[in-house]
Amino acid sequence: MTIGRRQWMAGGAALAAALTGGPLMARGLKSRPIGIQLYTVRELFAKDPMGTLEQVAAIGYREVEYGGGGYDQMDHAALRKTMERLGLTSPSIHVGYEALASDFDGAVAMTKALGADTLIIPYMAEAHRSAEGWKAAVADFNRYAERLKKAGLGFAYHNHDFEFTLKPGGTSLFDTLIADADPALVQIELDLFWAVAAGEDPKAIIRRLAGRIYAYHVKDRTANGKMTSVGKGVIDFADIFTLNQTAGVKHFYVENDQSPAPYLPDITASFDALSRLRA
Repeated sequence: MTIGRRQWMAGGAALAAALTGGPLMARGLKSRPIGIQLYTVRELFAKDPMGTLEQVAAIGYREVEYGGGGYDQMDHAALRKTMERLGLTSPSIHVGYEALASDFDGAVAMTKALGADTLIIPYMAEAHRSAEGWKAAVADFNRYAERLKKAGLGFAYHNHDFEFTLKPGGTSLFDTLIADADPALVQIELDLFWAVAAGEDPKAIIRRLAGRIYAYHVKDRTANGKMTSVGKGVIDFADIFTLNQTAGVKHFYVENDQSPAPYLPDITASFDALSRLRA
């Protein structure tokens, strides 16, 4: 864990005060709609996708990012029609590395059918985390990103903690990713929770990757390391968001992998907290 961590994490009281901060904090967020990664409500979505879209829209979300819940096997035209009716858009979707490799054309068609402009690889299995395996995967990222660009789509990679903590040969997977990925083609979806969990300073990452951050996954972290609703943990999002313009971030997706049933109160609390940051 890095020494500087306390400089960018604050207690709940500090976050509450920051939520009423000035224009610098909100710059780059106020004009952006608030989105949600649907993996957060995957149990609801798998059973009733259209009803779940209605519920998240009713809360106030205007962007959804597809991931999990079996969305890849659903009627994408029907999902798109429901989104249009509800005033929702899906700027990006999550597609697994193996799924993209096995059916690239199908992934492109699905991305376009849902109206997304960017395909994001959300996770890499342990088999790819050796020095050799990771370099091969990043080379694939470059190739896939080039092919996606020709299809009119963007490409990004979503981090967890292992990219920072695993250092085969002394170099972290994240450092290899940044060194080997083509900066003109490979963007980053920065998961703020997992960066913090790895002991990293999100602001240092943002400065390092200025202009390359496609989206944030915004999930909060309790003092003992658990996921929680935005605003109920110790991550100082207000401070991080002062660098939104530097990041070039386009989308703010609420996510909580461990959202407690019945899910809607959790995502409502997160929406309300981000809304206050926009005020």
